[in-house]
Amino acid sequence: MRFIEEIVVEQFLPTFRSMLAEELRERGLTQSEVADILGISQSAVSKYAHGEVARDERVLGDERVEESVTDLADGLASGDMRPVGALIECEVLIRRLERGDLLADLHQEAMPALAANGGFAIHDPEGDLRSAEQVRASVRRGLRTVGNTSGFAGLIPNVGSNLVECLPEARGIDDVAGVPGRIFDVKGRATIPGEPEFGVSEHVATVLLAVRASGLSVRGALDVRYDPELLARLEPQYETIEFDAEGDLEPTIAEALADATEADTAEGCVLYQTGGFGIEPIMYLLAADAPSTARLVRELV
Repeated sequence: MRFIEEIVVEQFLPTFRSMLAEELRERGLTQSEVADILGISQSAVSKYAHGEVARDERVLGDERVEESVTDLADGLASGDMRPVGALIECEVLIRRLERGDLLADLHQEAMPALAANGGFAIHDPEGDLRSAEQVRASVRRGLRTVGNTSGFAGLIPNVGSNLVECLPEARGIDDVAGVPGRIFDVKGRATIPGEPEFGVSEHVATVLLAVRASGLSVRGALDVRYDPELLARLEPQYETIEFDAEGDLEPTIAEALADATEADTAEGCVLYQTGGFGIEPIMYLLAADAPSTARLVRELV
């Protein structure tokens, strides 16, 4: 009898750690620094470097694992991510792969009797805690993208920016994760004050929820300063929709989006207002999730 946790310990973690150690070394970190980050000995790092640790080919070849390793290595090497943040993202990935996915397949191969029993479910993939951690991890990835995008600070409006993502069945602000305190331009650098949390964004979260209430399934949003030239760069590829800044937010957005369709906004869309009395002009970039929304920023710089 083998538990799925044994598959994680014996097959997944050695492969994942060796991949991450390799990526960190390629980014210039010493064996000692890699050991400190991963919480392992320098001798273990040396074994990874010299190929003395058996690696699972299916884990090595999984695109999601490769993407996660690259993202974590970038964040850890640059200092934009703390080890505890990396640990959380690893846990989210493992739980995802346990449920009817790569790790579940490896477990079933090790325990063929499970297949004869109609399959198995180690964790509930729709659980509230799982979904919340996935959203927070997604916002972190998006924040790394905007933080590493040269010129992003110049897009931040005077009121500050926030990158948010909501839960799949979001009903209110408490179901939307974002940056506590907003992102500000401090001497030409985007300053992100803390880790993503739920319920900390009011305005951008309200815009996102209003857009979803109008029938669009986007889950990520980011506000940037309005500029006609910037808007013109996005218009050829994305649906751009204006709304009245001085009206009540939710009904005004609903009216503006009355003719918008999922097909028009599949790759993302831009909602904008050109200001009003005491209201700063703003553009809202909207896409499937926080990382997708963050990638729209690259169209502007």
